[in-house]
Amino acid sequence: MRFEEKQQVTEELATRLRDADTIFLTDFTGLDVKQITEFRAKVRDGGLEYRVVKNTLTRRAIEGLELDALAEHLVGPTALLLGGNDPVTPAKIIRDFAKEHDSRPVVKIALVERQIVTPGNVKAMADLPSREELLGSIAGALTGSVAGMVGVLSGLIRDVMYMIEGVAKVQAAGDTEPGDTEQGAN
Repeated sequence: MRFEEKQQVTEELATRLRDADTIFLTDFTGLDVKQITEFRAKVRDGGLEYRVVKNTLTRRAIEGLELDALAEHLVGPTALLLGGNDPVTPAKIIRDFAKEHDSRPVVKIALVERQIVTPGNVKAMADLPSREELLGSIAGALTGSVAGMVGVLSGLIRDVMYMIEGVAKVQAAGDTEPGDTEQGAN
């Protein structure tokens, strides 16, 4: 790779790393080309990016980005999984793929909102519901609460209507006014 190409890759990677809220460093050793292609497809389907870049270029890209925690893990075969603000999705993708492929890829380290996440915590994160699932649960709970409130209010309105109807029947049954009965008696 020529110097200009290396510089371009480094600049592009620095931009991607700066914009990523979630960064996973993985070791893909043991995966063949077909498996890596399959993994990339799953990552892409999740709206994420999986890149294999030389460690030296990655070190240059992280300079000045406050990502120094990654530098010590840039040893051996390393690939970057870059994502948005939902760290659960990439953790699930890695976990599910690793179940089918002899525990590969292996998470070396992750950064979520610039905070270090150990491989053990990544596994725990994979067991959490995704952002969309959590939002769906909240929406369901709110919808259920609103539906319950509507039921209660409907019952109250129905009871008030029955009460008004009952008062109207009582008034209709006693169709005479108090003054009419007194005059008839005189």
